Amino acid sequence: MAARESKPNLSHAQVSELVRRLYCLTDSEIRPLPSYDDQNFFVSVSEGGEYVLKVMNSGDSQNPTLLELQTHAMNFLHQKGLPAQTAIPTKAGVLMSLEEIDCGFGPQKYLVRLLTYLPGTTIAKIPSSPAILYEVGKMAATMDNVFQEMEHPSLSVLQRDNFIWGLAQVPLLEKYLPAMDGDPMQQVVSKIIAQFKAEVIPKMASFRKCINHGDFNDHNILVMQDDQSQYKISGILDFGDMSSGHYIFELAIAIMYMMIESTTPVDVGGHVLAGYESVFPLNEAERDCLFLLVLCRFSQSLVMARYSVLQQPENEEYLMITSRTGIKHLSRLWELGKREVERTWFESAKKYRDQH
Repeated sequence: MAARESKPNLSHAQVSELVRRLYCLTDSEIRPLPSYDDQNFFVSVSEGGEYVLKVMNSGDSQNPTLLELQTHAMNFLHQKGLPAQTAIPTKAGVLMSLEEIDCGFGPQKYLVRLLTYLPGTTIAKIPSSPAILYEVGKMAATMDNVFQEMEHPSLSVLQRDNFIWGLAQVPLLEKYLPAMDGDPMQQVVSKIIAQFKAEVIPKMASFRKCINHGDFNDHNILVMQDDQSQYKISGILDFGDMSSGHYIFELAIAIMYMMIESTTPVDVGGHVLAGYESVFPLNEAERDCLFLLVLCRFSQSLVMARYSVLQQPENEEYLMITSRTGIKHLSRLWELGKREVERTWFESAKKYRDQH
């Protein structure tokens, strides 16, 4: 199925009908929220309360076990005191409902969930600072540790061996490289994939395993100011990329995305690393692969954005948000090289350790 037909395209009237029929709530305001391949709506209801109606694309809707596990993970983090959304049961008492909806290309089945709405601003919209970058690293490691305690009969579905966004699956990018259409960065990405095979794969046995959120990015982390006008993390969003992975993957993903909006992108890694290691110190193999794994995540973002634009040309502006800046950052990191960037990151992180 083409990506454009997989992504839902509900009207406000269809959203209003779902909210009323499934949850017995009357909407007073509906507005669309951005989404990569699902459809999200902010819904305020006249009974009081604010929610997010999440309509999964028809492809992912065929895997209800994975979505059930993601919903369970959000509830679990919330129970453990982390700022994650929780799902609201339907009037039938279930946390998600498979609905047949016609979005203009024939009736298709979409999984629908109503989630609590978390207040705050995405990190993408605030000035980057060492303090908030440290908090991001610390929260990422805390989340990974909490996931270690999570139990569920279907945890095995998180072994997503062909998941294109999994950092263990970087070689899968090769078949999407033609989407780069001869861009000068295509050669760089090819070299990064080759280095992953030669340098990361042999060391993966030494990486400590955990469940990854997998998309701890600047649009999936909400912040609010406290009484001292310091930004604190108020929300963790979008668990759609969860998979069985490794601690070092979560850190590399967080560093890459925190670089996107920064005016001093190369410095970002040291602050995020320091926060992460305040909870979970890296071992030698993990430290040695961190730089390359950050490059790999930039490569995934760049290649898959180009591929997605071919599938959904009308959505180009949203799809290319990260990768336009990402190209500049990837070029810069590649130019500087592993030794130079690692020195910046590790020396910066050491200063935090020395202060404590």
